Amino acid sequence: MNERVRPSVLAYRDRAFIDSDDGRSLRILAEYLAPLQRFREQGVHNTVVFFGSARLQEDGPLGRYYREARELARLLTDWACTLPGPSRFVVCTGGGGGIMEAANRGAADANGISVGLNIGLPHEQRPNDYVTPELSFEFRYFFMRKLWFSHLARALVVFPGGFGTLDELVDMLTLTQTGKLVRRIPILLYGSDYWREIINFEALVRHGMIDAEDLTLFERVDTPQQAFCRLQASLPTGLDEDRVDFARSCGPEEGAG
Repeated sequence: MNERVRPSVLAYRDRAFIDSDDGRSLRILAEYLAPLQRFREQGVHNTVVFFGSARLQEDGPLGRYYREARELARLLTDWACTLPGPSRFVVCTGGGGGIMEAANRGAADANGISVGLNIGLPHEQRPNDYVTPELSFEFRYFFMRKLWFSHLARALVVFPGGFGTLDELVDMLTLTQTGKLVRRIPILLYGSDYWREIINFEALVRHGMIDAEDLTLFERVDTPQQAFCRLQASLPTGLDEDRVDFARSCGPEEGAG
């Protein structure tokens, strides 16, 4: 009867349980609550999200998009730092390389902070060196990562990209079209020639798949200055109107629960 009794472990400290199928809901909840706490601590309430390919390199065939994403992020951050209130219109990316790195780098050029919402992938996408360390996140679940892209977004700039970029773009267009976002946000497609070749939105109208007015959900831009001017004209600068109420809901949809 001298057999030692194995000490019990608090369930939330039981790594085997947390990593199990039964612990999935807790992992999902953690990917909402941990960023929520960090954004509150860092005073980040509104972001401008940059999407684009991780494969675009500064010295590659399409390197101009890297350089122009960097310049746009610098212009935006320089301007945001002149506005009243802390950390306004913070650059937010997927945290990886390519266009994401360029945008985070541009914010760093302006001595500003920026967000990186990285995700674990088989090819080991790693956070780039320009994300503000306190605002660097690692996600397991794509849908929780997407929630944070949309929940704080005040504008979206979409540079050339592949499947991931297309997925993120169409998701945001759908949320906007269906009124599931708390607010209407400007969506800029950067690189008119690229996007006209990749997605024929006009054909969707012609075939009756979307309404003609849905073409107003986005606009195409071709230079950092043009994109910056559109953002300046579209982003609210009032002290009260541009602050996200974190206590309101846990998702991009008004009253979602």
